[in-house]
Amino acid sequence: MTSVSTPAAPETVLEARGIVKRFGALTVLHGIDLALAGGEVVSIIGPSGSGKSTFIRCMNMLEAPDAGEIRFRGRQVGSSFRGKGDRLGQGELRRHVGMVFQHFNLFPHMSVLENVIEGPTTVQRKPRKEAVDIAMDYIAKVGLAEKRDARPDQLSGGQKQRVAIARALTMQPDALLLDEITSALDPELVGEVLGVVRGLAEQGMTMVIVTHEISFAADVSDRVVFMEGGRIAEQGSPDGILRNPDNERLKTFLARFHG
Repeated sequence: MTSVSTPAAPETVLEARGIVKRFGALTVLHGIDLALAGGEVVSIIGPSGSGKSTFIRCMNMLEAPDAGEIRFRGRQVGSSFRGKGDRLGQGELRRHVGMVFQHFNLFPHMSVLENVIEGPTTVQRKPRKEAVDIAMDYIAKVGLAEKRDARPDQLSGGQKQRVAIARALTMQPDALLLDEITSALDPELVGEVLGVVRGLAEQGMTMVIVTHEISFAADVSDRVVFMEGGRIAEQGSPDGILRNPDNERLKTFLARFHG
């Protein structure tokens, strides 16, 4: 009898365990657990003030949790920038886990190309020619090759956000965290940015996406997480969460997007 091997489950790339975050007397996150497998796209939805952005910042240790831990490929991330003992340093985590914010944070005095190669040349110490080659590949992938020498004030909001995505990708991260990246854009510019993210999902990029673009989350996600009051209230497949929800709080939230 010929045995049939079972494909190995994807490795967990990034994991949050029991994350608690407080700001003064206010507890914003109440013990959140989330594991992100290689190649998985997870969208986080929920009302404003539910803790979504705080949580995704904790996943990259831009906000230090008050309790719980973040793990990258099984290693716990420590409280210092540099690793110590068996703890991974926060700086090393951020070399492997990129982040794109709702505001573009581009250097206004630098060209598109200079903005995108800043990380590889200063953080990763790559030779400039190598960094330029990698950067131009990603600048082309986000459709801005002809804008390589433009300054940020010469770009639309959608173009600036695509530059920010290219900048994160040029670091060649294992995972990408996207925090409401279309919320600061005019409606007519949202589609061009979501098109870039859709392409990344199709190419197998591991991503966590905080978004209010519900139809987009339904299309690109492997899993959707609904947060409310600093907790994960519901999670599951896009069909179960967005198209056939059982949770009454989730139904109320989604009703706002269905007219």
